[in-house]
Amino acid sequence: MVAGRGLAHTCSWVTEQGPPARPIRQLWEAPVFTERTSVGLDVHARSVAAAAIDGVTGELVQAKLTPSHEHIRSWVQALPGPVAVTYEAGPTGFDLYRALTGAGIRCEVAAPSKLQKPSGERVKTDAKDAIHLARLLRLDDITAVAIPSVDQEAARDLVRAREDCRGDLMRARHRLSKLLLRHGIVYYGGQAWTGKHDAWLRHDALPQLTTRATRLTFDSDYETVLTVKARRDRLDTAISEMAADSEFTDMVHRLGCLRGVSTLTGFALAVEIGDWHRFTGNTIGSFVGLVPSEHSSGSSRVQGPITKAGNTHVRRLLVEAAWHHRARYTVGKTMRDRWELAPAAARARGDEGNRRLHHRWVKFIDRRKKNTIANVAIARELAGWCWSLAVLEE
Repeated sequence: MVAGRGLAHTCSWVTEQGPPARPIRQLWEAPVFTERTSVGLDVHARSVAAAAIDGVTGELVQAKLTPSHEHIRSWVQALPGPVAVTYEAGPTGFDLYRALTGAGIRCEVAAPSKLQKPSGERVKTDAKDAIHLARLLRLDDITAVAIPSVDQEAARDLVRAREDCRGDLMRARHRLSKLLLRHGIVYYGGQAWTGKHDAWLRHDALPQLTTRATRLTFDSDYETVLTVKARRDRLDTAISEMAADSEFTDMVHRLGCLRGVSTLTGFALAVEIGDWHRFTGNTIGSFVGLVPSEHSSGSSRVQGPITKAGNTHVRRLLVEAAWHHRARYTVGKTMRDRWELAPAAARARGDEGNRRLHHRWVKFIDRRKKNTIANVAIARELAGWCWSLAVLEE
């Protein structure tokens, strides 16, 4: 038997009698990079390290640029064309991508976690990072992130502001409750942070603080709780208004057919994921880090905790929504009101998903599975049901 002729060709087995009717295996495909010059940019807030590799002459050109989009664009346009550019996704956002693509330059925003990095490299500089990006782009070894539209990015900022506010409120409440706990003041009247609990804080807890400094601390912490709560309520109102009249409205209505997915949750899932067609029902769980980690070699197979990769906000929303499927499934007024806003196909799909997820919970309970582990498994499957509703054709 004769081996294949090289990496640049499709490899197949060839017998003495001649080639088979069809190739058995294709081991390698030529990269799709077609531009002459590949450019890597290491972008920072106050400086940009640039490196360009000419595919014809092999010349390496390096430069130190300012973050000005006009400066970067003019430098790239002066290179032998056509040119392709890549830089890592990060806090500098996607405005540079939009400026370059608007000028007709192909640009890829690389996912930092997917970049191949030499294991033996012990020297890291901005210039070396830019060269490395340029080489990976030429090898077509860049995993690009999905670029949101301007409106989607604005909606995502609003959702993340609400998420930050939620964390701030939780920390403010903890500070206040732990201040009282240090002085032996504990609330036994039921659920905390309700109207009844608020009245207890002002009329019962505060008078038990004897020193002036402690009372001032209580006033400061209590004021913070009220201020952050008011800010959260304003953001909730803004998100509800946007969810009712935006490009995401139909998707939010379809996602709302599942238990635990309110308007705020559905809108957050819609804007955070963006293009749901990038995934399938099986891969969406991996994207949000809800699949088990694994280290297998040879005959051994070891699975560990979930990877917790990807979008932390989406993962938290799915895990919280999964708890709602533990209780007995009944279609109440809230669910019926959401179903009224969704098409018939989405209502049927949502009802099927709700029944399936509750049945999974029952099986886990019968097996005496630990609740937290079972809930993560339900959240992983819930992600698949959300995907099926998000891509459902009207």
